[in-house]
Amino acid sequence: MDVALISDSHIPSREHEIPPSFRERIEVADHVIHAGDFDSKGALADIRHMATELTAVSGNIDPQIGLPERATVELGGVTFVVTHGTGPHQGWADRVAIAVREAADSNAIGVAGHTHEQTDIVYEGVRLLNPGSVTGASPADRPTMLTATVEDGTLSVAQHQL
Repeated sequence: MDVALISDSHIPSREHEIPPSFRERIEVADHVIHAGDFDSKGALADIRHMATELTAVSGNIDPQIGLPERATVELGGVTFVVTHGTGPHQGWADRVAIAVREAADSNAIGVAGHTHEQTDIVYEGVRLLNPGSVTGASPADRPTMLTATVEDGTLSVAQHQL
């Protein structure tokens, strides 16, 4: 199963659209995970239109968008806990790892955005993925996203930057 992991669209306040090559990756994915900060109901609708299946959470600028603050999804035998990671930059990994531990076991993968920095780390025994900003919205210096292949409980992650 192919999964597109994206976050921090910030459409329309900071950027106008997702780059075409990233749109293509989203459209061909079996499942899309968006870790918040759509910025508008229109941006959410656009992602829903592109995605075959979508798991999404609200970010700190999405109070009226109608999404949960945390979501858990099992794909290909891998459990993902999705949250935005809202708060100061310092402490992001701790907040996300705590969210993972509260929602699932330590084998779950945490997916969060907020910092606009692409990240793939293990923090206190929990793997944390941050796709960065799919549009390159400030403070990012370029659009980024992650793709993952999940099968029989194994996960392989690739980073993409424009």
